[in-house]
Amino acid sequence: MPNYTTADIKALREKTGAGMLDVKKALDEANGDAEKAIEIIRVKGLKGIAKREGRSASAGLIAAKVVDTDDAQVGVLVEINSETDFVAKNEKFIEFADKVLTAAIDSGAETAEALAEVAVDGTTVKELTDSMQAVIGEKIVVRRVGRLAADHVELYLHRTNPDLPAQVGVLVGTDAKAAEVAHDVAMHVAAYSPLYLDRDSVPAETVEKERAIAEETTRAEGKPEKAIPKIVEGRMNGFYKENCLVDQAYAKDPKTTVGKVITATGGKLNGFVRFRVGA
Repeated sequence: MPNYTTADIKALREKTGAGMLDVKKALDEANGDAEKAIEIIRVKGLKGIAKREGRSASAGLIAAKVVDTDDAQVGVLVEINSETDFVAKNEKFIEFADKVLTAAIDSGAETAEALAEVAVDGTTVKELTDSMQAVIGEKIVVRRVGRLAADHVELYLHRTNPDLPAQVGVLVGTDAKAAEVAHDVAMHVAAYSPLYLDRDSVPAETVEKERAIAEETTRAEGKPEKAIPKIVEGRMNGFYKENCLVDQAYAKDPKTTVGKVITATGGKLNGFVRFRVGA
């Protein structure tokens, strides 16, 4: 007879985030000793890190915070991935994400690679991540870091599932005048997924590629040669309206654009960052 109960299994799963079978095996091996079982899960998990490298980790959460500095506000987003939603909502995983976010804020790291080497709790973010993989038994990835500085930085976190942590995170930077609409603009960014701030932000090679596609499509449709330049420009305008934030129809009032909403405040939109888990 095992010397542990169903409640012990549940408690250990909640504490470690490990799967039920792994928890039961660990408790069996530890003769019901919960602390020893945790150590067994951790040791066996470390041995399995290499095996997890090829797995897909498309679940997870967005951790974020805005902090005040002497000159401005700075917003930081960190995407941390797991294999399953069960782990994404685990308390230990959320605590781990908070530690990684704090490390990102304090260090100023701008990439996941730089963040991996940052010291935290006497170790590094990478080593802390490896330890989490060991305990939880899933692939855990600190995927990316986003930073935005401005006079005002608005943070919006969106839960696509009420039972899970935030899956979408948005930072919008403005000056003081435009701060009054920053929250609505951040919600717009979350919903409409712009790729660029404005037309000048679109890489030249992207513009060239889109223009070539528009021209090729127009010719394939058999349009008159004289009409082609105008049609191509119209299609390029359509591309900008779909992908550039200031050109997008405003979510709260599609009759106007985000750019015009900002202009009406007399203020300025400095930039935005948008992360969606797994995207």
